[in-house]
Amino acid sequence: MNSRERLRRAYAHEEMDRPGVYSRTGFPINDPTYDRLKAYLQAHSDLKHSLLGWVAETPEPAEVVVEAHSPDFQRRITTLHTPAGDLTSSILVGLRGQANSIQGSYLVKTRRDAEAYLSLPMPRVRARAEEFRAADARMGQRGIVDVHLDFNPAGFVAELCGSETFAVLSLTDRDVLHALCERRMGILLAAVKELLAEGVGPFFSLSGEEYVVPPLHGPQDFYDFNVAYDKPILDLVHDAGGRMHIHCHGSVKRVMPGFLDMGADVLHPFEAPPMGDITPAEAKAIARGRLCLEGNIQINRMYEATPEEIRAETETLVRTAFDDHRGLIVSPTASPYIRGAGEVCFAQYQAMIDAVCSVSPE
Repeated sequence: MNSRERLRRAYAHEEMDRPGVYSRTGFPINDPTYDRLKAYLQAHSDLKHSLLGWVAETPEPAEVVVEAHSPDFQRRITTLHTPAGDLTSSILVGLRGQANSIQGSYLVKTRRDAEAYLSLPMPRVRARAEEFRAADARMGQRGIVDVHLDFNPAGFVAELCGSETFAVLSLTDRDVLHALCERRMGILLAAVKELLAEGVGPFFSLSGEEYVVPPLHGPQDFYDFNVAYDKPILDLVHDAGGRMHIHCHGSVKRVMPGFLDMGADVLHPFEAPPMGDITPAEAKAIARGRLCLEGNIQINRMYEATPEEIRAETETLVRTAFDDHRGLIVSPTASPYIRGAGEVCFAQYQAMIDAVCSVSPE
């Protein structure tokens, strides 16, 4: 079975010859220590190329000013011009190849800011159809092209205002959060319609659901802000024969039924304690036959464990979550991320892949 067919079957909850095995590829930038791992993944894993599927043809009217901050960071200040007034945000961006930036302030800090953002006109969207077709042709039978739709409505709004302000507004001004989510949902629905009209797909993805999971938010918030606004998007994809991958870190045990209710086809990374709160056995019991599990080798283990330990963890995961020969893609919980440590984790990735590829169909 080639990788394209194996992943198709995983997404469709059909029987597979073995689990899929995959790694996200957000490697540290300009880090040659990962060159050997990149080549090994390319040759031996089931590949997914992630492509942002759409762009706004009418981008938001914003200006960015860059200021010196320190030898390690620069500050970028964004001013967004809306019909109801300007909004500003700031972020510290690393100058030495740091994996993450540091958010200083957010565009939406108050209800008034949210109402100003809502005064923006809806953008026109364009499907990146030619880019998809070229990527799909290059991929061939080695895997699939994942058409990423960007942040889901709740995740996008949480990025606008930050997790703390989102949580506060969910108590004090819930209606304005719903208005922001509805606006984002409208944009994503328009994008999906453009993509489907251009024949793009069938593998789509969303992220951002992790902003509205326990412990910061309860199951009702998950349903009100994730399920309610994601389901129409997923329904549109499913009506066209497509499949949807959801990326969501965190404690998902109490909201696992919500992923099923919204119609998710694949969930990454379903983290076990201590990073999450659901074991592979618990996840499989809920997901069986309805949701493909992608994960859940914790990323730090790829740097800290021995290859023998990773092989044992992988074999246990396969025994637990692949007893029906369906619905499992073995994967670390995140991309390789430690600068300069590509050789440190190489043997562990090799052990994970070898363990999966050694699975024999019954």
